[in-house]
Amino acid sequence: MMRAVCVDGPGGPETLQIRTVPRPEPGAGEVLVRVHAAALNRADLLQRRGLYPAPPGESEVLGLEVSGTVEATGPGLKSGFGPSERVMALLCGGGYAEFVSVPEELLLPAPPNLSFSEAAGVPEAWLTAFQLLHFVAHVQEGEVVLIHAGASGVGSAAVQLVRLCGAVPLVTAGTRDKLALAKSLGAADGFNYREDDFVEGVAQFTQGRGADVILDCIGGSCWEKNVSCLAVDGRWVLYGTLGGATVHGDLLKRLLSKRGQLLCSLLRSRSLQYKSSLIRSFASRALPHFSDPELLLRPVIDREFSLEEVGDAHQHMEDNKNMGKIILNVIPKHLHG
Repeated sequence: MMRAVCVDGPGGPETLQIRTVPRPEPGAGEVLVRVHAAALNRADLLQRRGLYPAPPGESEVLGLEVSGTVEATGPGLKSGFGPSERVMALLCGGGYAEFVSVPEELLLPAPPNLSFSEAAGVPEAWLTAFQLLHFVAHVQEGEVVLIHAGASGVGSAAVQLVRLCGAVPLVTAGTRDKLALAKSLGAADGFNYREDDFVEGVAQFTQGRGADVILDCIGGSCWEKNVSCLAVDGRWVLYGTLGGATVHGDLLKRLLSKRGQLLCSLLRSRSLQYKSSLIRSFASRALPHFSDPELLLRPVIDREFSLEEVGDAHQHMEDNKNMGKIILNVIPKHLHG
């Protein structure tokens, strides 16, 4: 048996309860990971509210990314992950628990210079940002990339990955502190959407040309501004609808006039083959830079909570207070080893 966070029906953070549930057993080609830390994602909040169910056949337990150690392996393992090896895992669910069984294709070695708390903040956020930039938008060196929510987990990863590939990151955020964080990570400029017109800011920065790529987790509430600041032949990548999913107006006409592409992407529902390809590309092109002192990529950790404080952690994200990742320490931090 093991402890896991369960949802007692759709609702607020108070519906999250720690229960004792059966420990998973690794099947063929799977690795059982002893979870040291898990990271929160907006998808967890949606799932808790009953708006984003787990894919068929996947764990109902929340949690899309973890770090930990290899506890056991199933038959037919090809990757050579050994006992007690430090790993990070991309999940379809099951992360808010003491153990999770993971297909070997979804594991990454944890960089030795990262703590378990830091490593837990890598898989979902960084793979999402990497996917949006390279598998969806096909960003090119020298292009301007506008990143909404630039101080979020995905946003802070995207800023660094844009710099890594020689493109130019711009960000929007809702506070000066969040803009300062994004700039410290490499953002060339930033715009407070509560105080500034980011369309004007992008136009000034690009001398009227606009952004070549927009990474958008907001959706409906800023569609007009997105189209306005999109460059001709630009790519608008939608991966969330925090600002609503409904559009009223001449979106198609305006997008057509820019010859713009609207590209939509989710990661959780992708096939194992797709995720495996994504992880291999990320491991080759980005992962070494987490340990490279010349160009050190780093997950940004906002705040850490114990597993028992999972409701407080969700409320902290609901309040939109975080800059970077919110971490659940499943094993108390002083016992991480």
